[in-house]
Amino acid sequence: MRALRIAATGMSAQQMRVEVISNNLANMSTTGYNARRVEFADLHYQQVMRAGTIAAADGTIVPTGVQLGLGVRPASVTVQLAQGSLSNTGGDLDLAIEGQGYIEVTLPSGISAYTRDGALKRSADGLIVTSEGYPVVPDITIPEDARSISINAEGEIYAYFADRVEPELLGQIGLTGFANPKGLEAIGGNLFLESAASGPPLVGTAGENGLGTFRQGYLEDSSVDAVREITELIEAQRGYELNSKVISAADQMLAATSQVR
Repeated sequence: MRALRIAATGMSAQQMRVEVISNNLANMSTTGYNARRVEFADLHYQQVMRAGTIAAADGTIVPTGVQLGLGVRPASVTVQLAQGSLSNTGGDLDLAIEGQGYIEVTLPSGISAYTRDGALKRSADGLIVTSEGYPVVPDITIPEDARSISINAEGEIYAYFADRVEPELLGQIGLTGFANPKGLEAIGGNLFLESAASGPPLVGTAGENGLGTFRQGYLEDSSVDAVREITELIEAQRGYELNSKVISAADQMLAATSQVR
């Protein structure tokens, strides 16, 4: 009874869909989060009678044949890249990216990671870091006697001092692009790693070569659409129920077969 195994793959697929939806809903308030979507593909087919088979001595060809599908499998869980709305926070080190691009940070292992979470902080040494304490590339230190800082759209950071009129340029935060940002490897903490699918990082200046710009005092909200997620959750639930009914029907058919005398 192939229906049992086929329906089981359908239930497993809908369960994965619900798990992805639940992760999206859990990250409704995560800064810079983009929703994920699970994609499926049908499994291979059993060729009971191949299309094009000669069915008679006169050369008559079977137009369609008999191909029995064996279920469904997950093909990918892909990121739906979308610009989230910008929330005004008023923080000097809060940066929203308008457009494409990622901020590069350095992990404790020394490798580079990338994020769109611009909720930056100042360490005890004055170094600009992420909320997890990872330094932003390039290393930029804010002097202790700086009265305030200003960050323009190109990522240039200026410090203002009480005893000076002109601000001091401390450095410039760049943006990094990828040929296929959907291929980045998510590692949690709003961080991504380069992968073979994403292509090498393309480091540039904000506002150039298709990269976005910075907006100081803002953070990018999650792009999760709660209404859409709930709608898809209902669809996944109904799909799970329908596949479970197929298993029940197949079980009843097997029971009827075993009772034949």
